[in-house]
Amino acid sequence: MLYYLFEYLNQHYDFPGLRLFQYITFRTSLAVILSLIITTVYGRRLINYLHKMQVGETVRNLGLEGQMQKQGTPTMGGIIILLGILVPTLLLANLTNIYVILMLITTVWMGAVGFLDDYIKVFKKNKEGLAGRFKIVGQVGLGLIIGCTMYYHPNIVVRQTVEEVSVAKAATAPMVLRQKGESFYYTQDVKSTLTNVPFYKNNEFDYAKVLKFLGDGYEKYAALVFIFITVIIIAGVSNGANITDGIDGLATGTSAIIGITLGLLAYVSGNTVIADYLNIMYIPNSGELMIFAGAFVGACVGFLWYNSYPAQVFMGDTGSLAIGGIIAAFAIMIRKELLIPVLCGVFLIEILSVMLQVSYFKYTKKRFGEGRRIFLMSPLHHHYQKKGYHEAKIVTRFWIISILLAIITIITLKLR
Repeated sequence: MLYYLFEYLNQHYDFPGLRLFQYITFRTSLAVILSLIITTVYGRRLINYLHKMQVGETVRNLGLEGQMQKQGTPTMGGIIILLGILVPTLLLANLTNIYVILMLITTVWMGAVGFLDDYIKVFKKNKEGLAGRFKIVGQVGLGLIIGCTMYYHPNIVVRQTVEEVSVAKAATAPMVLRQKGESFYYTQDVKSTLTNVPFYKNNEFDYAKVLKFLGDGYEKYAALVFIFITVIIIAGVSNGANITDGIDGLATGTSAIIGITLGLLAYVSGNTVIADYLNIMYIPNSGELMIFAGAFVGACVGFLWYNSYPAQVFMGDTGSLAIGGIIAAFAIMIRKELLIPVLCGVFLIEILSVMLQVSYFKYTKKRFGEGRRIFLMSPLHHHYQKKGYHEAKIVTRFWIISILLAIITIITLKLR
């Protein structure tokens, strides 16, 4: 909203500094600052209110050191994160941008699913919370919204080289973008199911080609593949973030690191000069996502003020499901979803540790009549707790791994 106010003032009045709001980097910086203020200053008030309402965490005794001391710690703190994301984005982003609209929908949608889960746990005294099938319905629903919008909305396009022409022909061509050697290239903004592939020289892959075995006309079924992949990614990352949120500050700090990386990727993907230099897909209007990324990072870092060990508040599913959904949707929109296994490696390891533990336990119980375990406890962070590591040490080391994975993700822009 401030974006429109300053745009209006810039058009009608000659005040110094008004043009700053035209720059994505300036508005991103403001989004980070505003988000930090909201989460730190108003976060304290919300925590006090949660205390007053007795919205406390019910902790199951898993035999972990210091675990029962967390009994009664306020939960549903994800509301702080949601406010820290939504308010700066609404004030500073271009709200006509379809990517920004989709990210706002994602935040509210997954926040609502998580809030309902926490509400049932806290106020209905049901430890199981929202039934798993309803969480899946929420995740699938969001995947369908994003997948269909990405595929059918006219303003969601990518810029592609559509023709290579000679120097003679280029002399009369009004649409030439660039020259390489003796050839010129036409470019055009087109609807596409292309995505970026890491560690690969010709780093673009078309989801439609998955159906090439169907023969001629397979392209008309590309929407089914694209939407299916979108649903799977959103459900997977959302659940991965939810599982990672098990000890103080782990999911929050890891998500902040991921958010910084996604913001940088959005900026280079939405800048014609940088995208051309890096030889990556240029996505018109996607640069505006950087404002959202700034608010997201600010909200996560600000929440750490109260969520770092020993936590004064837990984000609950209100925060963790929303964070996972945001990361997945963001990556899909900038066509970098195939980088998720690298960038979100901590989430991946955590969810894989649970899947391996459960599968191996069931297999050995059926085979030997006695269930056996790979880890002392899953998810993986609990395994290290059982081994005697302090929470703060586990979290710090996972953050270091996340930073390493973020750097590798950025390097993939040139490492092929």
